[in-house]
Amino acid sequence: MASPIEQFQIKPIIPVINFTNSSLFMIGAAAVIVGGLLLATRNRAVVPGRAQSVAEVLHDFVANTLVDATGKEGMKFFPLVFSLFMFVLTANLLGMIPGFFTVTSHIIVTFALAMLVIGTVVIYGFVKHGTHFLGLFVPSGVPGWLLPFIVVIELISFLSRPISLSLRLFANMLAGHIALKVFAGFVVSLLAAGGALTILAPLPLLMAVALMALEFLVAALQAYVFTVLTCIYLNDALHPGH
Repeated sequence: MASPIEQFQIKPIIPVINFTNSSLFMIGAAAVIVGGLLLATRNRAVVPGRAQSVAEVLHDFVANTLVDATGKEGMKFFPLVFSLFMFVLTANLLGMIPGFFTVTSHIIVTFALAMLVIGTVVIYGFVKHGTHFLGLFVPSGVPGWLLPFIVVIELISFLSRPISLSLRLFANMLAGHIALKVFAGFVVSLLAAGGALTILAPLPLLMAVALMALEFLVAALQAYVFTVLTCIYLNDALHPGH
């Protein structure tokens, strides 16, 4: 039985420019998003068709999530948030296709996305509010003797955001795909063993099917969670302080 870790190996396709299977599927995810949205909106109508309806639902879903977390002022970040949501969702779903590569199962990819979010928060926060942005780490109403400890805690909490944001997505996609591979391997092993063991093959098969359904749910849910947390962090850039 092949190792369940083998599916996560990064393999070079064009070594000269360090183009790998991970690069290919990131470009593929972007192409699917752009192509799908262009196709859905090429014949825009007052009464939308199915493809346009899906595009509008995705647009409104992200827009409502952003406004709920940041207010109408946060819509200036809509292109960033929508792009992140669509990329994570598409990359997760593409990874569910047998033989395809799951780019979000690599911590370097999810950490890069998380750093993009946190970097945007910090840069916009200082550009918009100057040193007042540091009020994010100084809660109001805290006694003076306790303030240094609270500031340190707030700073550590802020610096841990990209770590938690990236680990959550990475760990969920990694664990789910390993579990699917393991149960699929059980099915193959039991069928290859023959005899009475063949009777047991449907059990891991049923579990693999159930896990597959759960993985589709997790793929969509993790894209949503990543988007919600991104909106919450962007709100700190718009409205620093406690």
